[in-house]
Amino acid sequence: MSLQSQRWHPPIDNNEHNGSSENSPIIVPTAITRHNNHYHTMDFQGNPHSKLVQREIRSALQADREFSKITVNPSNGFAEIPIVLTPKSPRLFSVGVNVPSGPFVLWQKWHKNMGLLSPGLLVFWPGWNRISHIVTRATITYNAPTRNCPTADNVMVNVDLSLTFRIGPDIDAAQSFVYKLGAHRFDELLSATAEESIRGLVYSVTHDAVNDLREEFAVGMLSTLNSKFQPYGVQIVNVKITDVKLPPDLQDRLEKTTAFKTKMSEQEKSHENRVRVLEDEATRTMEGVRRENARRLQEIVAQRKRYEIERREMEEARPSP
Repeated sequence: MSLQSQRWHPPIDNNEHNGSSENSPIIVPTAITRHNNHYHTMDFQGNPHSKLVQREIRSALQADREFSKITVNPSNGFAEIPIVLTPKSPRLFSVGVNVPSGPFVLWQKWHKNMGLLSPGLLVFWPGWNRISHIVTRATITYNAPTRNCPTADNVMVNVDLSLTFRIGPDIDAAQSFVYKLGAHRFDELLSATAEESIRGLVYSVTHDAVNDLREEFAVGMLSTLNSKFQPYGVQIVNVKITDVKLPPDLQDRLEKTTAFKTKMSEQEKSHENRVRVLEDEATRTMEGVRRENARRLQEIVAQRKRYEIERREMEEARPSP
């Protein structure tokens, strides 16, 4: 069935949008992770866990403002990022409807998808027509911290993952995202995939090698996520591990060990430098001695030649008997 013939149905999950987000307080909680279908607060000093949402708005003119509004839900501590907006529809008709020019704007006629709606002012908008979805074109940064990941030597570490993505690049991708995936399912799948990948990465190495796998992990996960989400119109642009935290006591010991190794390395370099200086001084001294000996030898040879010349001259000047 083509996208043009699909009919939109209101989302069953009430978490797809937050109608009271405009009055919700914005706070900065500790980070959150999802494990076994439960949410746990993380002792992270960085950004809270992101949550991708769909919100209902009064008018399409509010799209730019709503897309820029990232609120923290006080009930679970998630930073909610709107990626899809659904404007309210008129009951009978509207005298005029302003269509924003930035995002993808999808519209329906009698609840049938009609594709992209061109930006501008539409005069006399009947009730059977509606703007069904407004999808952002912006590049979104998604934070996914994960706590208590066991390493191969059973050390629990906290990992903070950050990735960027965008929906697009064209209207077909936006329609695939809206009608095949949706904001809520995308958030759940992205969060689960990110956590599973992080835990698999951490479990494959010992605690002292976790930091060394950041680049390798980013390349592998970028390929995995793109292969999974591109059919639904999502492009994963970048993936990176922004922070890795070991248990405080172990972190303190490792820092002291690192500081000791650094000091030993500096002392070794200082010793090597001192040895080179002494070797250079000895080489210069030996070279000076050799030059002095060569000069004296030349003087002795020259003096000997002068004596021999003087002796011959004296013998030639002596009268013969």
